[in-house]
Amino acid sequence: MSGTVGRNRLLQLRLGAQLIRNDGGARPSVRDVVERLLAMQAQDFNQALWAVGLRSPGSTRDEVLAALQRGDIVRSWPMRGTLHFVLPADLRWLLRLTTDRLVAGAAARHRELGLDRATLERARGVALTVLAGGGQLGRNEFLSALNAAGIDTTSQRGYHLIWYLAQTGTLCWGPPAGSQQALVLLDEWVPSGTQPDREEALGRFVLGYFTGHGPATLRDFVWWSKLTVADAKAGLALARSHLTELICNDITYWVATARFEDLPRTSGMVLLPAFDEYVIGYQDRSPVLAPKDAQLIVPGGNGVFRPTVVTNGRVAGTWHRSADRSGGPVANPFESMTARDERAFLEAGRSYERFIGARKSRCQPGPE
Repeated sequence: MSGTVGRNRLLQLRLGAQLIRNDGGARPSVRDVVERLLAMQAQDFNQALWAVGLRSPGSTRDEVLAALQRGDIVRSWPMRGTLHFVLPADLRWLLRLTTDRLVAGAAARHRELGLDRATLERARGVALTVLAGGGQLGRNEFLSALNAAGIDTTSQRGYHLIWYLAQTGTLCWGPPAGSQQALVLLDEWVPSGTQPDREEALGRFVLGYFTGHGPATLRDFVWWSKLTVADAKAGLALARSHLTELICNDITYWVATARFEDLPRTSGMVLLPAFDEYVIGYQDRSPVLAPKDAQLIVPGGNGVFRPTVVTNGRVAGTWHRSADRSGGPVANPFESMTARDERAFLEAGRSYERFIGARKSRCQPGPE
């Protein structure tokens, strides 16, 4: 199947695929949300909770935390060396596709930090000892255990040790612990089941991305997954019968056929968290973000994405939580808001407030 679409329809389809909708349809569960997107960037834990919550209208922060407590979803480093939420059943095959390249890419930094193979394996031994039998340790507690075993964790060594042990299948983040999560052994927290072979996994990877992110391009997928172009093309060939090809401005986009046939038309305003997949999940962000505004989302190109205000599929500003006790959203629009925009922002803000239990949203003037 194939067809031609304009930018507005492309954005409507993308919003629908990402479960960012306001049509009053059925509310997906926390697990359903993560399954749809395959992987959701989650290095900022609290922002990532809202990324799930906004896609499950009416849900609360406690509901997302409960899903993590039950192990319905899991948080680890499945790709790009970045934390994501994924389904437990997907984590191992994702790691098998991505780990070798990521570990090889980190080798130079590990040498700079003095993390040789012997040290990395000693850390694995400590993890297997202190976490065996259902053990759960917060980050600082785990680093203390490494230090007690004579493994220096200063100067970012601790972060890289945790990353390496998770990337190579020993650790993952488990149940909530305070404002973050505890580290657990992957084999205990996520029992291993039947895993797809490499060819099937490539097809799943491609289809999963275009199901939750389409319409998107193959280049978008390569950037998102950090697979080689050859592997991406192989996965596309395997998933091709389940995809619809769309052309927009002479560029080829792909969307899962099963979703394309019933994706709703969506519009209005929504408040997205920092690092949300709707903004960050693509190599080319120009359909949703004007190039002139990119520096307002990622100041100085430092890789830290701010929360965004999205109107009819386009990024129209940023927002932040109030510093007062309300904790409600405050808008920083790129252009002055109309009275209608302000009402839409207040309504969108109420969804966030209900999610976290805060009150009061307000707007600030746009830039001069």
